[in-house]
Amino acid sequence: MIKIFKTFGESTEIEKAEKGCWINVTNPNSYEIKTLTTKYNLPGDLVNDILDIDERSRVEFDEDWTLIILRISAASLNNNNLPFYTVPLGVFITENFTVSICLEDNEVLPMDHPAIFKGYTHQISDSVNFVLHLFLNSGKLYLRHLKQINKMTNLIEQDLEKSIKNKELNKLLKLEKCLVYFITALKANEIVLNRLRKNKNFTKDINKELIDDAYIENRQALEMSKIYANIQSGMMATFTSVISNNLNVVMKKLTLISIILMIPTLIASIFGMNIPNGLENIPMALPFVILISIILSVIGVFIFKKRQWI
Repeated sequence: MIKIFKTFGESTEIEKAEKGCWINVTNPNSYEIKTLTTKYNLPGDLVNDILDIDERSRVEFDEDWTLIILRISAASLNNNNLPFYTVPLGVFITENFTVSICLEDNEVLPMDHPAIFKGYTHQISDSVNFVLHLFLNSGKLYLRHLKQINKMTNLIEQDLEKSIKNKELNKLLKLEKCLVYFITALKANEIVLNRLRKNKNFTKDINKELIDDAYIENRQALEMSKIYANIQSGMMATFTSVISNNLNVVMKKLTLISIILMIPTLIASIFGMNIPNGLENIPMALPFVILISIILSVIGVFIFKKRQWI
């Protein structure tokens, strides 16, 4: 889908591209990709690179354009996959227009809310500061998703304390994978930000405070990801032992129950043999055998409790 806006803070679309406009592209089809390469003269190989989900963050400079690729976090709609992952978001800056490209809809530049920067037109008067706002919003999105991961971890932790299955560990492993992807993407974004800060042509009209804020947000998200990743690694090792211990406790209880049930079974087997046992002529033999079984079973339970086995 391709949408064209007159400025970065506009909510009204325009039909044709004009000087200074912003073109937002999300999940383009083959025809739209051809339009980007033929009508807007964007390099086809770089457009395909942006649409590659494994593409790394980087910045490239050319005489006719500047390409900036950052990786942003996204929430998965499919519960069978990872709850969060990262996707590349590319921005082409040319003399006449700015083009943002992403392979899917995202929360940094949502297609259903095109005026995400509405009211900040005075702060985003050019494409350079627009890119910095993308980095700033991306850092805030990482922090929001990290808080959600932390909440999900706390819920899994409560279930793990009583669990004897691997279901919760698998959920924890998926969250740990998310954090690994976050750390990798944030490190690459930080490298891109540092390169932009050192480029004289790029920083000529840059908002120094804005790039510092973007760097701080990205750095904070990176540090939080590392902290959560270390916590997750420790939890994985700890709760693996917890699950094993819980399973041992269950097996111990089942063994003790089997021993208690074995007492009346043994007595019934002895007195049920087809040989003289002294009780064959006694009318109350059956209640007597049952009473002995109950008494011995109670004694067995009492001994186990005294030794704190139950």
